[in-house]
Amino acid sequence: MMQNKNIFDFYQSSGVYDRVIFNKKISNSCLTLNDLKKKINNLKDFYNKKQDQLVFSDGNSKSKIMIIGDAPGVSDEINGKPFSGESGELLDKMLMAINLDRNKVYLTNIINFRLQDNKKLGPVEIKNYRSIIFDHITIINPKIIFILGSVTFNFFFENTQSLTKSRGHWNKIKISNNEYDCLPSYHPAFLLRQPSQKKASWKDLKNLKQKIIEQNLC
Repeated sequence: MMQNKNIFDFYQSSGVYDRVIFNKKISNSCLTLNDLKKKINNLKDFYNKKQDQLVFSDGNSKSKIMIIGDAPGVSDEINGKPFSGESGELLDKMLMAINLDRNKVYLTNIINFRLQDNKKLGPVEIKNYRSIIFDHITIINPKIIFILGSVTFNFFFENTQSLTKSRGHWNKIKISNNEYDCLPSYHPAFLLRQPSQKKASWKDLKNLKQKIIEQNLC
């Protein structure tokens, strides 16, 4: 009986009791970026992709400024990082205008595989990736999230507001018991198609810079 008690005490003190005997779930707070990559790669066959076609992130994972777009494009898939090509070049210029660069921010997309024919996110993608992007945000734990594009904005706010009316205004994203300040704005790909909106985007960037200064993030 004493021997059994010693074994029980060992299991309980080592955590094996929770993980094996009760199959206790590991908290999301224990997730790492590598864990998340593995989780996303489980979806590669569903999207008819190879593992090296994953477009995960770019920038500084220690940054408290997170930038989120909607989905990778062709250039992103080729380069293996989000915001590549012309839209990425424009984003880099936008960041430089407020004394930021990719070494000072963390960039990702809601989904991490390019969709066929660059289609927009549908109900299936939202279902597949909602928990993933929430985990991604939780791991990075940013102070500020810069949301780019109407698709991204609608993903988080479920069409309750429009980007046109909400851009430039601070909102909150709530995940579990945490709230994150977020600022929606136009996606650089949209600005390439509608250069007249760059003036509005510049106002948003100045708003972002002010919050960064207030929180002493850079």
